[in-house]
Amino acid sequence: MASISSLNQIPCRTLQITSQYSKPTSKISTLPISSTNFPSKTEQHRSISVKEFTNPKPKFTAQATNYDKEDEWGPEVEQIRPGGVAVVEEEPPKEPSEIELLKKQLADSLYGTNRGLSASSETRAEIVELITQLESKNPNPAPTEALTLLNGKWILAYTSFSGLFPLLSKGNLPLVRVEEISQTIDSESFTVQNSVVFAGPLATTSISTNAKFEVRSPKRVQIKFEEGIIGTPQLTDSIVLPENVEFLGQKIDLSPFKGLITSVQDTASSVAKSISSQPPIKFPITNNNAQSWLLTTYLDDELRISRGDAGSVFVLIKEGSPLLKP
Repeated sequence: MASISSLNQIPCRTLQITSQYSKPTSKISTLPISSTNFPSKTEQHRSISVKEFTNPKPKFTAQATNYDKEDEWGPEVEQIRPGGVAVVEEEPPKEPSEIELLKKQLADSLYGTNRGLSASSETRAEIVELITQLESKNPNPAPTEALTLLNGKWILAYTSFSGLFPLLSKGNLPLVRVEEISQTIDSESFTVQNSVVFAGPLATTSISTNAKFEVRSPKRVQIKFEEGIIGTPQLTDSIVLPENVEFLGQKIDLSPFKGLITSVQDTASSVAKSISSQPPIKFPITNNNAQSWLLTTYLDDELRISRGDAGSVFVLIKEGSPLLKP
């Protein structure tokens, strides 16, 4: 049997118990342990009888010794991996979905095509194939039932509509380029605004059309144009002229004009403030043929693919999407 002293080696809170007795009337002696010294049963009862004490009910005082303030089994031992370096297990990177890969491939194919005007026949075939694959995986097969996804400004990234090619070719003229073609949709008011922004060394301006649309099917909307808007030219405060321009296969040196441009720069700055404050010019569109329908064949929160009534295709990317970055 383990002795009391050996139990004290266990790391735990110890309980000290003190028994306070009054002075006993007789003394209990301790006898050596031997077979001859054991008392008889009568003497044994006599030696442990409580009648020998004047106060038979002892008073106990308990005191807890705080071995460790944190845990009754002692301080916790922090488990440290070999080498003493804590290793944080990171989640593996999420694999892009098939749709995300197709969208990235499409955006890469559109880069450098000038919205389709400069695309080669091989590039066009590749773009058409990617568009077909995305249309077959459309996450919103009924786009007109998810009008909130249509909201916002969409930037035209590619089109096969030949009616826009003369407009896009304006960017090949000296000092003039098409900076942006966009479509802004408001599903609450059922309005569409198509806008083209032209930029030059002296100013930027825009031409827009406002239209109303009606939902005709889960994928199709009817668009009716109501008015056109010619934006007020926004003249630049600082005119930057390139060293030369290419026109009809020949380079024209513009350095002789730099002195003239510098002399009129201050005048242009003051004129810019007065012209830019003027309201845009609006005109009604009364032509009965000024309407068309649009079929949305793919739609998510950053990419929209639509087909027009002439079989043309339009690829539009939501403003702010990473797909717009090359």
